[in-house]
Amino acid sequence: MQNENLIRGIIYSEVDDALGPNPLLWLPSDLPEDIKMHVSIKVVTLLTADQGRLPDSLVILPFPLLNLKGIIKYIEMKDETKRGGIYLTMITLLFHELNDVIFYKGMENFDNAFDDFAQRITRLKEFGAGRENIRAEVIKLRENILDILEDLKEKEQHEAFPEEAIQPIEEEIHYQFKIIVCGDPTVGKTSLILRYTDNAFRRTYISTLGVQVSHKIYRVKDKNIQLILWDLAGQAKFEVMRSAFYQGAKAVLLVFDLTNPTSFLSIKNWYNDIMRHSELKDNLIGYILGNKNDLIQERAVSMIEASQLATTLQLGYFETSALTGENVDDAFNKLAETLLLSATK
Repeated sequence: MQNENLIRGIIYSEVDDALGPNPLLWLPSDLPEDIKMHVSIKVVTLLTADQGRLPDSLVILPFPLLNLKGIIKYIEMKDETKRGGIYLTMITLLFHELNDVIFYKGMENFDNAFDDFAQRITRLKEFGAGRENIRAEVIKLRENILDILEDLKEKEQHEAFPEEAIQPIEEEIHYQFKIIVCGDPTVGKTSLILRYTDNAFRRTYISTLGVQVSHKIYRVKDKNIQLILWDLAGQAKFEVMRSAFYQGAKAVLLVFDLTNPTSFLSIKNWYNDIMRHSELKDNLIGYILGNKNDLIQERAVSMIEASQLATTLQLGYFETSALTGENVDDAFNKLAETLLLSATK
């Protein structure tokens, strides 16, 4: 496999006081303008969902319209000529969605490469270095990531590394359904989605910043169904934003942690919130998912009480494990089949 094909591009962008999000440098040199601008705008917009707080760690952000995802490092530098005395830049490494299991596996290995890049860029800024110096650092970052991918390939010998990098395949979409995935923080929403879309489990939890959008095509008989999964952050600070994210949804997954009774009690609050703010109130399709059923000794919510709540809310119920994958495919696929049946009545 030529690892070069795994990286779709790298964009180094800034937040300009007058222009706003602005791409400064990019690889390859012929990267389309729409990709450069779309990515630069979205990585800045992400900060508004978290009230301007810079994430301490790397962030993975989907770009569904481009069929791409990106690993983002935010770099904050002091600059008295800028508004607030701060100059903010971002480096985004782009890859095809179909290859993201490879990059998820390498996340811990990428930290040092991105941190080194940030430190070198900060020093160059202090010394007033020119564009070519910065470009050289972007190229060096790309080479470092490729070296890490090669090391992972040799160590893993895993099916995540195919003989050739996977390229997107255009498929006819017959039906498209937006599904909102709700629940308290740390119940495992993001890990469940990752398990379903990529058959991978992320052990390191990074609190979702506002919303993360993923999708998967599921084939039922001769029809391709695209499930667009909106993973909504559970933190209270995002509450005012959720009503907008509910719009256009066709179904819901309400997730709680079987080892956390408080997250179970919150399910009804999430249900009521959806009833107040979404179009689903007349015909709600969905399931309650009791996650982390692999933690048998720590279980604190019984199947009987969870099933009773699901019956009361007229929803289905599955017990799942993002770690082992138990019932994850069954829950999502059953939801897809129910949505198709409802759409074709």
